[in-house]
Amino acid sequence: MSNKPALGVELGGVFLDNPVMTASGTFGYATEFASLMDLNRLGGIIVKGLSLEPSPGNPPPRVVETPCGMLNAIGLENMGIEAFFQDKLPELTKLAPPLVLNIYGKTSEEYERLAARIDNVEDVAGIEVNISCPNVSAGGIAFGVDPMMAARLVGKVRARTRKPVIVKLSPNVTDVTAIARAVEDAGADAISLINTLTGMAIDLDARRPVLANITGGLSGPAIKPVALRMVWQVAKVVKVPVIGIGGIMNARDALEFLMAGASAIQVGTANFVDPASPVKILEGIEAYFMENQIKDISDFIGCLEV
Repeated sequence: MSNKPALGVELGGVFLDNPVMTASGTFGYATEFASLMDLNRLGGIIVKGLSLEPSPGNPPPRVVETPCGMLNAIGLENMGIEAFFQDKLPELTKLAPPLVLNIYGKTSEEYERLAARIDNVEDVAGIEVNISCPNVSAGGIAFGVDPMMAARLVGKVRARTRKPVIVKLSPNVTDVTAIARAVEDAGADAISLINTLTGMAIDLDARRPVLANITGGLSGPAIKPVALRMVWQVAKVVKVPVIGIGGIMNARDALEFLMAGASAIQVGTANFVDPASPVKILEGIEAYFMENQIKDISDFIGCLEV
């Protein structure tokens, strides 16, 4: 008879055996990690962002290490949705964890077409919508920085799919709760946050930016306090489940996000340090719950006392 705690969670229609997911853009198409860890131990798998057409991303240099983190300007390089379905999905369907596809576009029409294309693919459990991308129809402003623009986009995606829709929020905003409430009202089934913080690195000797793109997205332990604050704020004002992302390197980090109100977490930059991080984090959560006699994760989520 097992005395392991009950770790299953539901994210707006996506059912996970445990709260540990992979963060888009840090785990490839998942199959690359098959020889490094047991993928079936994961609660859920989110692959790198997919677009309608293949994208080469930005020119190098695209990654630079920073104190307590990293900057990346990969530029959402990916094979495109059709190549993914043909070349990657067959292997992923053999795995137990639910598969969530992260999508992005340059226009709302591209998001809509992606959602419609995914809608009838039975082996995909849900869609994560990256709203941090520039809207070329609105002068390049990111969809996710304006509540009305974000809500309009999510509403259009919602209308094109019956699958659970998770909306991934940008931290590069004045009031993240306003964006969260707007996308919830527009039909989001769950909210994930945070995406990367915009940052920059300079080569002092060359007198040039280190990244060819000049700026990039900051991730890793350095952003964890910001992420924790935003997750706590959002979890208080929305009714849909929240997924915590940002600087989660070990089980204690993950537990802090759960305590702050997240129903699940995503592991990102830690995958570059130790590819087995998600499984080690899961084992650490299990050990903590057993040591503290917590029988069900629902008794722990949001238990922060303020």
